[in-house]
Amino acid sequence: MITNIRLQNFRSYKDASFEFEEGVNVIVGPNASGKTNLLEAVLMIAQGKSYRAKETELIRHRTAWARIDADIGSSQRVVKIEEQNRLVKKSFLLDDKVVLRLTTPKQLPTVLFEPNQLQLLTTSPEQRRSFIDNLLEQTTTEFTQIKNRYLRTLAQRNALLKNSDRTAVNQMFVWDIRLSELGGEIAERRQAIIKLFNQDIAETYSAIAGQKHKVKLGYSTKLSAANYASSLLKKLESDHQLDLLRGFTGSGPHRDDITLDLDGRAVQDGASRGETRTLLLALKIKEAQLIEQERGVKPLLLLDDVFGELDGRRRQTLTDFLKTYQVFITTTDADLIVKNFTKTSNIIAL
Repeated sequence: MITNIRLQNFRSYKDASFEFEEGVNVIVGPNASGKTNLLEAVLMIAQGKSYRAKETELIRHRTAWARIDADIGSSQRVVKIEEQNRLVKKSFLLDDKVVLRLTTPKQLPTVLFEPNQLQLLTTSPEQRRSFIDNLLEQTTTEFTQIKNRYLRTLAQRNALLKNSDRTAVNQMFVWDIRLSELGGEIAERRQAIIKLFNQDIAETYSAIAGQKHKVKLGYSTKLSAANYASSLLKKLESDHQLDLLRGFTGSGPHRDDITLDLDGRAVQDGASRGETRTLLLALKIKEAQLIEQERGVKPLLLLDDVFGELDGRRRQTLTDFLKTYQVFITTTDADLIVKNFTKTSNIIAL
């Protein structure tokens, strides 16, 4: 649990401190008052990264550094961001130990729910892959390493594809084997966590919607889902000439998609706005439950200006769900907060 936070030269804040409670913390204020900047600072302390800005943009205008201090239970955590010669250096102080990045064990598990994620279900496959991969990174300690090795191998193979030298072409088989092995591990883990979603995502969605529905996630690939690694290796070999012509690798987990079906039809093909909100809310609730199940701790919940996007039933479902978590909510609607949270929350007025 984060008990307090101090922001220095971070975004719009010159020097400001805030205290948090273990339940629902509601950040209320007009537009451009710094609500989302405060939420972003919480995410920086928890995960070491922003969800909406480059690191250079985190430093207050006309200053050379930014700092975030926070108390987390009996521990202290500091994020330092410094700009030197147009390069940004980021470091973390965990009690008395300095580290340059937060690995999964050092991160505070977090679930973020923000307006742009409403596009998750209907836009590019990249966003849906990122949703699953980010969850895997928070629940599986080795997944980040596997994915990074895959991306480095993919970059090497793509570099060879752009090189017409015969020696480079002859090296391709080695990279094909490595890419297919790592790709198989990624696909296997993605399919495993999708299976966990499917255990009760329909029940969660139905509870929010107020009537029974069928919901199912799937893993969409042109390869064999059951024998992914060997299927990918064969595909890479058969597509050598095609990949050489286009200059990039056309098959692998970086090209796959996550499908969502509602009552037998693909959500990507045209779910209503209400259905999209309900499904995203169900996914976020399930995401929090899976993190808690796999990590053994409750994640922080960060909700950026999305409470007003929900109707009465969905709002009530979310309110009930939030009761056992430490939550940070931003909103411009004070009346909405009074109605739903005043008796059980910490109001931070900006």
